[in-house]
Amino acid sequence: MKITRLGLKNYRNCGNAELNFPTRKTLIIGKNAQGKTNILESIYFLSDLKSPRTSTITDLIKFKEQQFEINAEVTKNDTEIELDYTYTIEKKRELYINKVKTNPKDFKLVVKTVLFSTKDMLLLRGTPEDRRNWLDRAISQIYPAYDERLSKYDKIRIQKNNLLKNEVIDEALFDIYNEQLVISGANIIFLRKKFLKEIEKTAFERHSIISESEELNINYTRPGECVEDISEYLKQELAERRREEFARRQSCVGPHRDDIEFDINGADATKFASQGQQRTIVLSLKLAELEIIKEKTGYYPILLLDDVLAELDDKRQNYLLKSIDENTQTIITSVDTLLFEEEFLKDVTIYKIENGQISV
Repeated sequence: MKITRLGLKNYRNCGNAELNFPTRKTLIIGKNAQGKTNILESIYFLSDLKSPRTSTITDLIKFKEQQFEINAEVTKNDTEIELDYTYTIEKKRELYINKVKTNPKDFKLVVKTVLFSTKDMLLLRGTPEDRRNWLDRAISQIYPAYDERLSKYDKIRIQKNNLLKNEVIDEALFDIYNEQLVISGANIIFLRKKFLKEIEKTAFERHSIISESEELNINYTRPGECVEDISEYLKQELAERRREEFARRQSCVGPHRDDIEFDINGADATKFASQGQQRTIVLSLKLAELEIIKEKTGYYPILLLDDVLAELDDKRQNYLLKSIDENTQTIITSVDTLLFEEEFLKDVTIYKIENGQISV
């Protein structure tokens, strides 16, 4: 899979931007706050219909403009596909595949991306929500129905939370919501645990090579292997914490509160790993994510590297760049070309960006 052209209109600070991608590697050079990240964000947006930087899509519209547009051409399985996305200040959107109006579910099936940004460096030191968001996004790239399961679970959870805010709680309705949450939540947890097992093997191998002596293990914090066992554990915990939920007026049990543990040689990496060790884990996870998407879909996703090379030492920089499969389209942002060896720059398309304006 490869994006061959990208057009942006009034997307963040890009009034009109046009990029072609004739080579597998593209480098976008520019000083901070000039729009480098905006280019990568727009490609990521095509695959997720969400921004990794804001939950408010209207934030993506250029100041004083009424809408933004993304137009892209993608080659996938020797087939050329055109994507068009428009979003207005009134929160109206239109999505087209090859000029035919479509729905978000089908639109998101076209492009797959793996984004590796400086924000990801904080994955281990961040909150459980940060780790859940990474996990959920990675899973949805492989299992498109997963997003629907998350939405269904969140809808039930919100209804339960609204019920808990009532002065008098209808306990019969509360039990019905809990039954629904057990069914929906157990399926989400099962897929999370399944994915983590799949990605752990490759991440373990990558991590062992970079660190030379350390072993990485990934654990999901909720017990149970099959859906039935997970359901029983959920039921038990919901019963045990029933009064706590009444007192706190919110849902305290379920996949929306779970976490992921990363251990190095048996020690909790979120607490004891050095900055270098944490970066090795994140690097291993991103490379493993590439591999598992290739394994499940048959093609490599687009790899988006947003200013991460400056955050890595020489050893990790070299390992990252040399580990990328030659069939993986890689789009990189950087302040200059100094971090790259001459050999790497031989077959690279280089763009410069200043105040949202693209030049070669």
